[in-house]
Amino acid sequence: MDDVADMDDAESGEPLLTIGDFAARARLSPKALRLYDRLGLLAPAYVDASTGYRHYHADQVEDARTVGMLRRIGMPLADIAATVRLDGEQAAGALAAYWAGVEARHAERRTLAGYLRGRLSKRGCEMYENEFEVKTVDVPEQYFISESRHLLAEELPVWIDASTRRLEEAAERECGGVAGSPVVVYHSDVSQDSDGPAEACVPVRDAAAARAWAESAGRQRAATYRVEPAHRLAYTRITKAQVSFPQILAAFEAVEAWVAREGLTVTGPCREVYFAEWETTGPEDQVCDVAFPVSR
Repeated sequence: MDDVADMDDAESGEPLLTIGDFAARARLSPKALRLYDRLGLLAPAYVDASTGYRHYHADQVEDARTVGMLRRIGMPLADIAATVRLDGEQAAGALAAYWAGVEARHAERRTLAGYLRGRLSKRGCEMYENEFEVKTVDVPEQYFISESRHLLAEELPVWIDASTRRLEEAAERECGGVAGSPVVVYHSDVSQDSDGPAEACVPVRDAAAARAWAESAGRQRAATYRVEPAHRLAYTRITKAQVSFPQILAAFEAVEAWVAREGLTVTGPCREVYFAEWETTGPEDQVCDVAFPVSR
């Protein structure tokens, strides 16, 4: 038990509050205060060595309320610990960054919920037919340099950007130049629960130089050279805003549904072809083809 009579702090002369009184002022439970103490979020001003009773300064009430409110918005304890150690604007900035992440995740879940409502109401395919126009295109043989990685959906945007930049630099420097649009190939599902792998590919002009580059770079990362045979793609073109997960799932399913209706056969893994410069395009600009290799 921590509730005993008030006592004075020997150094300041200010009265110390028992954990019960302090909890009442802070609008927290003694159990929560003990947890905050164990985690280093809010240490008592004094702990009796013989009884283990905790005592607090009155000016710790505001800190306790702050920790409690951060918990109420769902901030993880580790993030709270880092935030409360910061001063003024830095702490406010840390909270703003955390909340921006919360809102981004909520927006993603809201979009996914809308997508799932369409699926569950059995109107999904009809909506996709109206939203996405599917076409076919014949693609000639290409020489690819590539990097592969197992990763989850939230890791994709950063990895696609970084790996594509590395490959394009290598293509210009060592492989005779870039010969077409970068492609991201999904050899297995990439989602919050499945980690692919995904393969970032850049077509190059000099096959022999690309093989030599892959032999050297492959020892440092999962870099390869391969020949992509000529093939036909069924694809739909999407905007920058639609590239985000889970919006892009609707585009993939629209192409799959069209392929089935046309009596075609999927002959390889699905892919994204990025034909526009990402940094200079806006949300409504078309930037990517979502595609499946197909044949009759």
